[in-house]
Amino acid sequence: MCGIFATMTHRELPHDRRDAALKLLEHRGPDGTGTWTSRDGQWTLGHTRLSIIGLNNGTQPMASPDGAVHMVVNGEFYGYREIRERLRASGYQFSTESDSEIALHLYHERGMQAPALLRGEFAVIIADERQRTMFAIRDRFGVKPLYYAVVNGEVFFASEIKALLALGVPAGWDLEGATGGFGRSHEKTEFAGISTVPPGCYAVARDGGVRIYPYWDWEIPTAEQMRADGRTEAEVVDEFREALRDSVRQRLVADVEVASYLSGGIDSCAVLGLAQQEMDRPIRAFTLTFENPLYDEAGIAEAQAKHVGATYHPIPITGREIADSFADAVWHAETQMFNGHGVAKYLLSRAVRAAGIKVVFTGEGSDEMLGGYPYFRVDALNDDPTLSAVERSALLDEMLGANAATRALMMPQQVNSPEMQGVERRLGWLPATLNVAATQTNSVAPLLREDLPAYVRQYQPLVAALDRLPLAQQIAGRDRLNQMLYVNAKTILPNFILNYLADRMEMAHSIEGRVPFLDHHVAEVAARVPVTMKVKGIREKHVLREATKDVLIPEVYDRQKHPFTTPPTRNPNDPMLEFYRDTFASQAAKDQPIYDMKKVTATLDGLLDGPDDQRIAVEGGLQRVASVVVMHEQFSMA
Repeated sequence: MCGIFATMTHRELPHDRRDAALKLLEHRGPDGTGTWTSRDGQWTLGHTRLSIIGLNNGTQPMASPDGAVHMVVNGEFYGYREIRERLRASGYQFSTESDSEIALHLYHERGMQAPALLRGEFAVIIADERQRTMFAIRDRFGVKPLYYAVVNGEVFFASEIKALLALGVPAGWDLEGATGGFGRSHEKTEFAGISTVPPGCYAVARDGGVRIYPYWDWEIPTAEQMRADGRTEAEVVDEFREALRDSVRQRLVADVEVASYLSGGIDSCAVLGLAQQEMDRPIRAFTLTFENPLYDEAGIAEAQAKHVGATYHPIPITGREIADSFADAVWHAETQMFNGHGVAKYLLSRAVRAAGIKVVFTGEGSDEMLGGYPYFRVDALNDDPTLSAVERSALLDEMLGANAATRALMMPQQVNSPEMQGVERRLGWLPATLNVAATQTNSVAPLLREDLPAYVRQYQPLVAALDRLPLAQQIAGRDRLNQMLYVNAKTILPNFILNYLADRMEMAHSIEGRVPFLDHHVAEVAARVPVTMKVKGIREKHVLREATKDVLIPEVYDRQKHPFTTPPTRNPNDPMLEFYRDTFASQAAKDQPIYDMKKVTATLDGLLDGPDDQRIAVEGGLQRVASVVVMHEQFSMA
């Protein structure tokens, strides 16, 4: 993995801006830097390298033999050896052992058909002087970040927003993006004028403008097509296992050691187990541990590692460390956090890098492929015509349990608002999945400033997100669970899950995360899995359990989904309370334009007095406010 940027300016980019952008991306690639500037000085590419494959000769930017095309890559291409041999047989010559070079020659061979031939987690920028055009390509699920901005007819791309700001893009709040919460549409950020290249798309930059084109979409069969599927359950399980196994095998290719993150959940346990079957040495598995036993998965993770022959390495995390590292994690995430789990992942990656690791397996994407979250299961249960109302209610009670806090978080009361009415008109039903997103957004509404512009208060992020998706082509006629898996994959997954729980927290410490579940071959197989094998009764990810049963301990195989969270604040001496008070008393808190700090402080003062079923949600709101204050100060926001 690496850091990349590109500029198309009216005049030569000042060297101090170029160097500042490189410095701000150094954590993504500490093993070397490179730049290219066009002869007229108006185009620049920048690259910071984390060497994983072709350790000694993979310097970027890369150039075509005639010098007309230049390229920078962030990420990994799997199956690159086979593509390289095919290209060599066609006469192409390679000057490096890096996997990145195949993209340069595929572009020469196929033009913008090339992205469809690439497999992996990647962001690519190609500067073609013959066409006076730059192309910026992002992988299919948005594992790798890629942002862009157009300012006064000048175009800027970068792996991270902070690099765009260093290149000269002004820093200002996008108030819709900052208040939109989980419902934020796929291209919107919290920074005015800065957008993402959407997953599965490429951007064409020419003559001071940018246009977006899709090259791949997640094709999910219609309900009618699913009913016509004549495969047996065993055949479905075997196909899914083989796809996942191949994805894991591809991601073991590296010129450095590949380790694994490991929790007590089935996703990381399955990946570790399949990976260990391919290895003749124990894989190092790293697990976050907490002092609070309700949130600690060390015992299960250790037993799982022992079961498959991996070595177990616990990484203890304290509340003090989370409080002390919250601002640093936000700096890298460049978005609001609502739980300490992103900070915990930041600390885990720091410890793993200190252990000498550059590459790890991670389990993100399984919940989004196979309906792992409780609200997905609610939508699946509500759409099951074989269940009576009594049976459905009993299953929901069994799934959610007696814990009031869990029930309130995972199945809040239905929001009745113009926004949710708009959602129902577009979809024809009210998803529990989007109701959770609306509930979380509404929970901080009382903390907003009264002088926010009317357009911000009237903004409907969920409606805006749906209106930017091809509902007629990709959602209509699908089972309701599959509809929500698609929507989630286009919004929450790239904007949040793959941001502050994956790439950004890993690359903060120069760790490359490899995500087998988000291989597009796995996703295409998962799309064809019947919904009753994604959610079987209340059992989520049934097909995964069956496909990897041989590598799982019984506790993992039988375990219901446990959300990855850090222990919430529970007593007056908790370090997070001190962090909140200091942050909310800062000058940045007074200057930020989004939250009313008197209301926020009052909410903080009452945090420990509230009932358990409300306290977690309230603290999540406080963390969102703290994130805004931190971002306002760190990025000098206007």
